[in-house]
Amino acid sequence: MATASVAFKSREDHRKQIELEEARKAGLAPAEVDEDGKEINPHIPQYMSSAPWYLNSEKPSLKHQRKWKSDPNYTKSWYDRGAKIFQAEKYRKGACQNCGAMTHNAKACMDRPRKVGAQYTNKNIAPDEKIESFELDYDGKRDRWNGYDPSTYHRVIDLYEAKEDARKKYLKEQQLKKLEEKNNNEKGDDATSDGEEEEDDLRVDEAKVDESRQMDFAKVEKRVRTTGGGSTGTVRNLRIREDTAKYLLNLDVNSAHYDPKTRSMREDPLPDADPNDKFYLGDNQYRNSGQALEFKQLNIHSWEAFDKGQDMHMQAAPSQAELLYKSFQVAKEKLKSQTKDTIMDKYGNAATEDEIPMELLLGQSERQVEYDRAGRIIKGQEVILPKSKYEEDVHANNHTSVWGSYWKDHQWGYKCCQQIIRNSYCTGSAGIEAAEAALDLMKANIARKEASEESPKKVEEKRMASWGTDIPEDLELNEEALANALKKEDLSRREEKDERKRKYNVKYNNDVTPEEMEAYRMKRVHHEDPMKDFLG
Repeated sequence: MATASVAFKSREDHRKQIELEEARKAGLAPAEVDEDGKEINPHIPQYMSSAPWYLNSEKPSLKHQRKWKSDPNYTKSWYDRGAKIFQAEKYRKGACQNCGAMTHNAKACMDRPRKVGAQYTNKNIAPDEKIESFELDYDGKRDRWNGYDPSTYHRVIDLYEAKEDARKKYLKEQQLKKLEEKNNNEKGDDATSDGEEEEDDLRVDEAKVDESRQMDFAKVEKRVRTTGGGSTGTVRNLRIREDTAKYLLNLDVNSAHYDPKTRSMREDPLPDADPNDKFYLGDNQYRNSGQALEFKQLNIHSWEAFDKGQDMHMQAAPSQAELLYKSFQVAKEKLKSQTKDTIMDKYGNAATEDEIPMELLLGQSERQVEYDRAGRIIKGQEVILPKSKYEEDVHANNHTSVWGSYWKDHQWGYKCCQQIIRNSYCTGSAGIEAAEAALDLMKANIARKEASEESPKKVEEKRMASWGTDIPEDLELNEEALANALKKEDLSRREEKDERKRKYNVKYNNDVTPEEMEAYRMKRVHHEDPMKDFLG
């Protein structure tokens, strides 16, 4: 029943109302009629047929389900661009001081600022523009194609057709030129095969993009657009469609494994490539650096704390886990500094500037010891030197010094005979003289062998003048052409850095002059050069 006002009904009236609705649904009773005389479908649910209380509808109706609000006079028209309504001959009071139009002021004037405004010259008074105001609906305000004239698109079509015709005409002229050269040249079948290859070379693929420009997609952008229109910090730019997928960086089957389910590649796909040219180093590189390492330490701390009986869970309460981890680090640093201070208080610190006590410096004490002329002790007790568990001052194999008293060429030995073989028999000064004589003889033999060998021929370094050719000795470069080539190389490098400046129709020329090759050689980056980061 499509009634809005719900009045109090007795149990009998409510029972009759339900029976009437069931009869209407069964088709035994006529359907209910609204205020316009239209029948109301009895199968409509009550929550849809009941009108809100604030509409105060006395009769059953489905008007609240329709667009019952009156629509304003919305329009689909658009501004008449460039329309003028009146052309004045003299300046009028209140008009624009620059151009003389009444429809705007000098601040909003779109004409070129005149040296002397129309207010003083009364010349070239601009006509008044046609000012219109439309009341657009919700969709009209947000329609970006509102006011667009589809008939103007034929200019774009004509432009592309003209370019296509010019390209076909150029290819046809080139083919006719090659055909004439072929007819004039009498080489038989060889000329025919060469002509077919040259015709294939004339077919230019306009969709091919220079590979050097695609390398710019792997760089790190410092601006990322956000929903609020701002920018975030320095982040790695998101992968775009032109970027190479990481599983296509190295097509070798024995390279880094790629898991298509998790889209992960743990190892570096190009381990031997230059690090300056790589933008992807594997997932393990990102997991073991930056905040990922700190997050791993936080997880380990939460697990260990939970195993020791502390009520702590990283996923359930991450803020609590991070706060406890920070407090743990503070307590750990405090305990470490406390332990350090305890050790320094007990044993002292040799790095401090405190003066060493005289008793420790000179080894003086109150103990008195008397000696006779032979050095024997008469009164007192001899100072007992502390001994370790290791053997000391043990001379084996007729040596007069211990092992480790001699050092030469990163090897230990005996000082008495300068031997570097452990447990060898001491040869004394005679062994030292024999070793020196053998060393002098070996040096003399090496010098004699070097003198007898012929000096190697110097390999002349070949510099490339152009692609695939050697530089002749009498090559002279034009300084003006070289300067222009350097400017052109700098301009091309700046255009490659900003991908948005790449034009749609790019013409390439494969003819490289010696000046352009020299400019490329001067501007290219030498990765093995330690000063490459300071080059402009």
